[in-house]
Amino acid sequence: MTSKGVLAAQARAAILVALVLCACGGGTPPPGPGTSVGSPPDLRGTRVLVSPTQQVLGVSGDPDAELAFGLRDRTRALTWVLPYQLDEVLARSPGISASPRGLPVRQFLQAEVCRSGDPLYGELRRMAALVDADPVLSPVQAALSSNVDEDPRVNWSVALMEVSTGRVHWFGIVEGGAFPAGAGLLGRPAGPDVAVVCGSMTTG
Repeated sequence: MTSKGVLAAQARAAILVALVLCACGGGTPPPGPGTSVGSPPDLRGTRVLVSPTQQVLGVSGDPDAELAFGLRDRTRALTWVLPYQLDEVLARSPGISASPRGLPVRQFLQAEVCRSGDPLYGELRRMAALVDADPVLSPVQAALSSNVDEDPRVNWSVALMEVSTGRVHWFGIVEGGAFPAGAGLLGRPAGPDVAVVCGSMTTG
């Protein structure tokens, strides 16, 4: 492709992203802790793929393991396909081109997103098809809060997406409970708090 063709392709992609963001309120400020946008569906009886946490900022330990523990412990009315299970399936499927980490999810932290597009949509759809799951719960970010004079918290930004259409059912930033400094960065993580939110999706 010529340089002119590359620029044209980039321009088309930028316009598409702009249209999606504008249609969903892209002019609003970036979401903060406590954000909850959309109406999560009743997930009872479904298989939900949980992707790995895409961005981990200032958090030690294994956020995916914490979240998996909370989901399995508090929500039993559906089947969770957890990140380690997805990794196992992908390891047995070398012919499948899919990367569960490093997905382009930054847009969720910048504006309200109503529908995911490529390349995120394509990656999630391939992985979900591989494990026969829909929708996908994507932990976009686990970040240690940095508020002055407050005990630290781990805040999770999480999106629930329908992979058959790319529709974003729900996006939220869930605040974990505070824990004293020095207790370990995952001393009281938000993983179980995310599980409580997800548990509400199984009550109709």
